[in-house]
Amino acid sequence: MRESGVGWLGDVPADWDVVPSRALFGERKTRSSASDIHLTPSQKYGVLPQAEYMEITGNKVVLNLSGSDNMRHVEPGDYISHLRSFQGGLEHAMLKGKVSAAYTVLKPKMPVDGRYFKYLFKSDLYVQALQTTTDQLRDGQSIRFGEFSLIPLPHPALVEQRVIADFLDRETAQIDAFIAKNEELIALLTERRATVIRNATTTGIGYHDDLVDSGDEQVGSIPTRWRMLRLSFLFGSTASGTTPASEQILDADHADVPWVTTGELREAQITGTLRGVSAEILATTPALRLHPEGALLIAMYGATIGRTAILRVPAASNQAVCALSRPTGCDVEYVELALQASRERLRLKAVGGGQPNINQETVRAFRIPVPPLEEQRAIVAYVKEQTAHINAAMANAMRCADLARERRAALISAAVTGKIDVGVSA
Repeated sequence: MRESGVGWLGDVPADWDVVPSRALFGERKTRSSASDIHLTPSQKYGVLPQAEYMEITGNKVVLNLSGSDNMRHVEPGDYISHLRSFQGGLEHAMLKGKVSAAYTVLKPKMPVDGRYFKYLFKSDLYVQALQTTTDQLRDGQSIRFGEFSLIPLPHPALVEQRVIADFLDRETAQIDAFIAKNEELIALLTERRATVIRNATTTGIGYHDDLVDSGDEQVGSIPTRWRMLRLSFLFGSTASGTTPASEQILDADHADVPWVTTGELREAQITGTLRGVSAEILATTPALRLHPEGALLIAMYGATIGRTAILRVPAASNQAVCALSRPTGCDVEYVELALQASRERLRLKAVGGGQPNINQETVRAFRIPVPPLEEQRAIVAYVKEQTAHINAAMANAMRCADLARERRAALISAAVTGKIDVGVSA
């Protein structure tokens, strides 16, 4: 090994070259042709035809209707710097097509193994180096060729590039399969947990009673002694919050009052938050209400609609959170379980265009199945017992998947910089 002279690379094998980026790659500025298909680069899926990307993700993208004059041609083997490349590296294109001129398209200037550089450009070490060149970039801006050119690249012999790429293909395939199995297990356990909660909060536990129509097709039948009640009947107070000016939002360590956002609603108890506000801001901002300990929080905006949490400390919140407090004849933990079981039903109440929302009136009017109070408490205890081992198994599967991802990232960084022996012949 020898010192590369490049901070992000460190030591490299003695027979490796370290060269300027522009010695290996140039910028493709060719305008696209009418026959080119529109490509979409993404961190998660790589480079896909735009139609396929929309089908997979369900996301709509801005269609280019002005012809090919402002589109860049892409050849198989090119690399694309898209709008979030500074977070996840460059994307390797395997298709011929076109991308927006807002993206930078890189083309090899000499024979290279595209797989080797695909791994290199997605490695944590390279992404960290890329970030140091983009201090002035905001999310939504592409990395330009000049910024790409600031980072010297390792250049092992072509045969060694191929050996490293073959090694990483094999090893990452095994790791990916292991991650996929754990993700599949997590999905199964998640559904099992949801089934336990759904059954317990619609038909009850251990009680043999006749069932009657709940009056809601999505809920189905419920025991005769249960009632379908509005949340406004179960809680004496419903409130929301607001978002203060950015300079008024403090780190939790410097705040007097916790401030909850929907990202912190994770079907769990909230004992602290990432950010907060001062007592003065709370007192002088009328829309910023202090929700009491024990309040049930429900997310009202966008993809988080229906997410819940129970406050274990008094806290304020933003406008996307609805807080239910002063419970009457109900166990708050039972109501949270019933809302978890009813989340999709609540989401159907959302209205609006790009980001459908619900409001406090929708929350107040929402009905859930409600058994007698003693039975509510029994259901809460039952669900906790039944889901304890499910939660433990999920946590273990998540931990295994996370460790595998760390192993994958470390292996790629080590291999593409020559830190491990991958069986290259002398």
